[in-house]
Amino acid sequence: MAHAFDTTTAKVPRPGRLRPSAGRRHHAGPLTYLLLGLAALLSLFPLYWNVVAASHSGERVVKAPAPLLPGPRLFDNLAFAWNQVDMGEALVNTTIVAGLVALSTVLFSTLAGFAFAKLPFRGRGALLALVVATMTIPPQLSVIPLYQIITDLGWVDRLQSVVLPSLVAAFGVFFMRQFLIEALPVELVEAARMDGAHSLRIIWHVVFPVARPAMAVLGMLVFVQAWNDFFWPFIALTPDGNPTLQVALAGLGTGNHTINQAVVLTGALISTLPLLLVFAVLGKHIVGGITAGAVKN
Repeated sequence: MAHAFDTTTAKVPRPGRLRPSAGRRHHAGPLTYLLLGLAALLSLFPLYWNVVAASHSGERVVKAPAPLLPGPRLFDNLAFAWNQVDMGEALVNTTIVAGLVALSTVLFSTLAGFAFAKLPFRGRGALLALVVATMTIPPQLSVIPLYQIITDLGWVDRLQSVVLPSLVAAFGVFFMRQFLIEALPVELVEAARMDGAHSLRIIWHVVFPVARPAMAVLGMLVFVQAWNDFFWPFIALTPDGNPTLQVALAGLGTGNHTINQAVVLTGALISTLPLLLVFAVLGKHIVGGITAGAVKN
């Protein structure tokens, strides 16, 4: 005769012990705040010294010991640097170039990254390897043929000579491809196709919303790179013609066979302020986009 199962004496497996700190919010200690404060001071010191150098004369900047406190010539140096070269035109040109390069790179990189990540086609791996391999080629090797091309087209000292060679970047294609592999489920694309959505609609309503965090990060990186680019714009443009900021800075502070370092650093300060403004306005949205893209259901 089978004995009934006694539920009172049966041993129920006990759940694993939770650590006393499980579920508890951790707060930063004084040492953490001290280290973060030191890191912030070290990061901000170059910008602070740039402001200090821009507020002194050129003779005082190069004289040892270097000044550590602001001087009285900041506004004079700002006015002199602004008028010595056409800084206003350079700011507008740089904004146009950096904006167009960032916009086109994000758009084309997202489209190519989606194709490499989710669309099966013959030779996809070999073509991706070829795209990635182009990142190993030094840009100096393409200067001569690229300059010959823009000379034949009559684009010397025109903004399109700087924009068109940078419409897409291999790094951007690889970056977006890696993001979309994990963030975009292939079932989502297949469901959209079953609902009758064509490719452009899938890209607009499915791919772009999913890729928005990575697009924001890539756009910011490309914008900063294009804003600070000096090598090719210095070859394709001239300081007296149609310069970007970095090309205009090359003509600052010159005269009487000497270079006024205070004026040069004042121009560098002017070129840095718009980037700081962009980071201040869009930094929270970019960080929020990165956080949103890192959360998985």
